[in-house]
Amino acid sequence: MVKVLVSFYSKGGNTEKMAKALAEGAKEVEGVEVELKRVEETGLEDLISADAIALGSPTYYGLLAAPVKRLLDESVKIHGKLEGKVGIAFTTSGGTATGAETTLLSILQAFLVHGMIVQGDSKDKHYGPAATGTPNAEDLRLCKERGRNIALLALKLSRS
Repeated sequence: MVKVLVSFYSKGGNTEKMAKALAEGAKEVEGVEVELKRVEETGLEDLISADAIALGSPTYYGLLAAPVKRLLDESVKIHGKLEGKVGIAFTTSGGTATGAETTLLSILQAFLVHGMIVQGDSKDKHYGPAATGTPNAEDLRLCKERGRNIALLALKLSRS
């Protein structure tokens, strides 16, 4: 059984909606267990026990939220133990060109430093799902698709 952790910080509920859609997509893959947790409730053991990690944050001034950064900063204690796991980032922001991509890249950069595997998307939202304000139906569809994709990749990697 492959485990996908979807961890998020959401003050207004928008990032949480995306997290739920990602988790829903991952749950569609047979042989995958999904855990949905607020970042404040996510510990280092949760990261270690997951085969794939989806980490979401709202965008604040082009940066990730402090609770998400705190988890990533703490993860230095487990450096080397996340190598080979699949990672994805997702975000919500207040408008276009307001820093969503820099937020996504900050999370992905931490994942890469941990030796994780990051899968982009050649079609749309290359760095990860991002929504402006409340996620619309298309945003949620993309989240669901990406959740399914990371679950499938983690499953493939577990079989190799």
